[in-house]
Amino acid sequence: MTVSIIIPALNEAGVIECTLDAVRSQPGPKEIIVVDGGSSDDTPQRAAPHAAVVEAPRGRAHQMNRGAEIASGDVLWFLHADTLPPPHALTRIRQTIRRPDVESGIFQLSFDRDALLLRLYSWCTRWPWIRIAFGDRGLFATREAFEAVGGFPDWPIFEDLELADRLHQRGTFRFLPQAVTTSARRFRSDGLLRQQLQNLYLWTHYVMDTDPERVAHLYAYDEK
Repeated sequence: MTVSIIIPALNEAGVIECTLDAVRSQPGPKEIIVVDGGSSDDTPQRAAPHAAVVEAPRGRAHQMNRGAEIASGDVLWFLHADTLPPPHALTRIRQTIRRPDVESGIFQLSFDRDALLLRLYSWCTRWPWIRIAFGDRGLFATREAFEAVGGFPDWPIFEDLELADRLHQRGTFRFLPQAVTTSARRFRSDGLLRQQLQNLYLWTHYVMDTDPERVAHLYAYDEK
């Protein structure tokens, strides 16, 4: 079973090679696709020796859908450029997908910085609650399921939560006990409490079905 790992990137020169090294060390057949959204740094050049690099209009939804279009794998795994997989992540994905009642799933989340608020955030991802299935947790799905729900919606924000919800509604979604490790750089830059309050504010808007265009300006994709 080939897994296509799709990584949207925008100005990620500082982290992309570390992520790709971690992905390349994963066992089993795989292909790695980095979808660049118009970086002004040398992200594409740094990624090129380690992955197929393609371009797409800026925006994670556009970029991840583009990666899915060209992917050849049976399973699609969407991984953020600043997120590291746990050991044997691809093995866990394959084992999960091989079950006849499973088409998609997601990992738990941990951070590369130790702080009480971040530990609480990580602890919450142990809950099997689809409303907090954010994209930095490493969402995966069979190609069939991904295409059946229409892929990522063409939204500037909340595209990850919405896709997870649509996959979950099919009744074949699973929450894995292993955790990916994502960067806390946005929290370091903006302050732990301030960033978490902003995340909560935006998440509340998603739950209330606010038009994503109304609040997208509050979460800049390339400012982490």
